[in-house]
Amino acid sequence: MSYTVAVRALCEFTAKQGDLDLRFTPSPSAQEGIAGHAVVASRRGANYRSEVSLSGQWNDLRVRGRADGYDPDENLIEEVKTHRGKVESIPDNHRHLHWAQVRVYGHLMCVELGMPEVSLAVVYYDIGSGAETVLRETRDAAWLAAHFEQLCQRFSAWAAQEAAHRAARDAALGQLRFPHADFRPGQRQLAESVYRANAGGRCLLAQAPTGIGKTVGSLFPALKAMPQQGLDKLIFLAAKTPGRRLALDAAASLGAGTEAVPLRVLELTARDKLCEHPDKACQGDSCPLARGFYDRLPAARTAAAQVPLLDREALREVALAHEVCPYYLGSEMARWADVEVGDYNYWFDGGAMLYALALANGWKASVLVDEAHNMVSRARSMYTAELDRTLLRAARAEAPPLLKKALERVGRAWTDTDKAAPAPYQVLPEVPEKLLNALQNATSTVNDYLAEHPGPLDPELQRFHFDALHFQRLAESFGEHSLCDLTRAGVRDSVICIRNVVPAPFLAPRFALAHSTTLFSATLSPWNYFCDLLGMPPDTVWVDVESPFRASQLEVHVANGISTRYQHRAASVGPIADLVARQYGGRAGNYLAFFSSFDYLEQVYTEVARRHPDIPVFRQERRMSEAERQGFLDRFAPGGAGVGFAVLGGAFGEGVDLPGDRLIGAFVATLGLPQVNPVNEQLRERMQAMFGAGYDYTYLYPGIQKVVQAAGRVIRTELDHGVVWLIDDRFAQPGIRALMPGWWELDTR
Repeated sequence: MSYTVAVRALCEFTAKQGDLDLRFTPSPSAQEGIAGHAVVASRRGANYRSEVSLSGQWNDLRVRGRADGYDPDENLIEEVKTHRGKVESIPDNHRHLHWAQVRVYGHLMCVELGMPEVSLAVVYYDIGSGAETVLRETRDAAWLAAHFEQLCQRFSAWAAQEAAHRAARDAALGQLRFPHADFRPGQRQLAESVYRANAGGRCLLAQAPTGIGKTVGSLFPALKAMPQQGLDKLIFLAAKTPGRRLALDAAASLGAGTEAVPLRVLELTARDKLCEHPDKACQGDSCPLARGFYDRLPAARTAAAQVPLLDREALREVALAHEVCPYYLGSEMARWADVEVGDYNYWFDGGAMLYALALANGWKASVLVDEAHNMVSRARSMYTAELDRTLLRAARAEAPPLLKKALERVGRAWTDTDKAAPAPYQVLPEVPEKLLNALQNATSTVNDYLAEHPGPLDPELQRFHFDALHFQRLAESFGEHSLCDLTRAGVRDSVICIRNVVPAPFLAPRFALAHSTTLFSATLSPWNYFCDLLGMPPDTVWVDVESPFRASQLEVHVANGISTRYQHRAASVGPIADLVARQYGGRAGNYLAFFSSFDYLEQVYTEVARRHPDIPVFRQERRMSEAERQGFLDRFAPGGAGVGFAVLGGAFGEGVDLPGDRLIGAFVATLGLPQVNPVNEQLRERMQAMFGAGYDYTYLYPGIQKVVQAAGRVIRTELDHGVVWLIDDRFAQPGIRALMPGWWELDTR
């Protein structure tokens, strides 16, 4: 049974040994790496070939990859690695990997060209100084063939296991059955749309009502498509932890991990949540789980592969049993899982792990994105970088003398920028070049210092260092999709921000690499808003899934005589309090009341308590812990009665499931429009210039999405009945009504 592996994956599996050592992170950015490779190639002769595709066979194992460069005049194959700092500080396990790779390419080249020997070089290119350190050797074809065979032998048992697993997995998925007797209304339409998108290799925007079972309704057809389309991975992305849990539960309901459905499912969790020793550095002489990591990894990997559902707890259990880091074991198992469940950043962020692995290994992947109405704001934040001068001052105060001088230069360049932008808020024409140069010098100095002094940095210095690196990387691709602004924070301080406005240029390659990407949510209209801002392909399919709910299940009233505009809020407090009391008096039960801010919430909450003390009321507090949020939700008990006050767009406005009489109604006292401020006004101007829809793209669509999400908490099953009050006269406007779900019948009397 044939199995294909990339050269890098083969070498990472077989050649790494010793400690986990991350002293060299953060590494050069992708752009810096590409530029470094280009510089090295430009220094070579006219016949030099870059990115040479090579492949070879050993028994049933096919090995393929691209050598960085081949110089026929010198019969020399090069493996180019970009780095920062002293080359002597590159960890041994990295060097083992680099030599293994170039030697494999040497063997493949000898076979292809029939050469008796070849020269090999590992080239370390310092992106700061531009200096090259070239390590060379010459090997004959017989030695390289033996080396190649040795690596393949080490990998062969695992390859055979993986090939057998893939065959069994695909056979089982071909026979997979829906876990329930029948689809819910609307769920079948969603499932068919997802299947067709995967069959056609297209992207899909699916607006599907809350409560129809979108998670299993999208996961099932994507799994069914895997064998037919030859998919390697199914990647399920969710905005929050509950969404990931739903995906894991849905996979379990489909039989994942059972003998009948041998499917490996992995939950990816952030490093800070999996770290067993947060006070220690990720290196062998500091953390016991990093010491000898690669020596113990094979046994841990084998054990983890036998656990079909590797959620956070199961992964930790396996890792600690083998004394390896849980987070980095999870990163390793991402290569071997069939279904990956994680946050958006694993595919869409600038340093996205799963995207990078798919690119490097040639994976054919299907991507499912849950609650995708969050994608615009989340993607903007991924490609936004902020520098705070108060943090620079704190970093400088604790920095060693050598670093202090570099940070002082940053401070002087920052002062010049401040002088050139005296307004409280000001958009700069470009990223300040002098400041950028000072930042590049400072981060290079810090990296050089870390190479000499591998101990942890002061927390404030480390935070500023990472912020500066992120800022520099976004400055490399600065353009119309972003703006650079300066906001004053008092007399001495300011914040400089590269603020992403349109994530499309960053996300388009992610959509292009995936075989199919499905974005689904209850609020994904208008479709062009998401396509424009996210950079989805022109042939993206849009489907508005039919609701399983009837208009008779949900009374939707517009409080036509009340305005919640900022200038009218004081006058609205009493009428809203009385409206809540009338509805509660007519039908006592559990209600949620949503407001645009904590201040507004507090005013109405206080007024209801004063005027109508017989109504049980409770409220969302600022910065609630996870336990406090759960306590708030526990107040919505079956058969209970009371009104919970919450902020629209907060923790209780979406992703909350309160079926039956746990929630019978909601009041939404706001259109949810983002605040009018200088930043949003700049956003509106850019949206108008690029798409001709400044107000809608900046204010209206994001606001109404929050309203519909909040109202969607009321009807969760086909048996639920409830009421929603939309409190503002603007809800009666035709343009606003057109953005509401089609199955609603608004009472605007």
